[in-house]
Amino acid sequence: MQFLCAGNALGEGQSRGFRLEGRKLLAVRRDGRVFVYLNRCPHRGIPLEWQADQFLDPSGSLIQCATHGALFLIDDGECVAGPCTGQHLPRIDCREDAAGIWVRL
Repeated sequence: MQFLCAGNALGEGQSRGFRLEGRKLLAVRRDGRVFVYLNRCPHRGIPLEWQADQFLDPSGSLIQCATHGALFLIDDGECVAGPCTGQHLPRIDCREDAAGIWVRL
């Protein structure tokens, strides 16, 4: 597994973007758990954020594509609204320990 960031670098209810081995990733912490996905909308194949580290809708409860407003569940990456409904963000295997957040690409 590869180191992504220190655990305290991703606060509860926050999202952050990362670049690792040339891949754009996004991480979200929700209910104490960390979820990591490829930062690529399944509809257009483009990055999701509208500005750095801004991946969540105004309520902070869904991941939102800035280009066309598609909404994705944080816990499994499923698109629940928009042109890619039913598709999923590609999930990245991750774990967290005392040293930080780790991913398997």
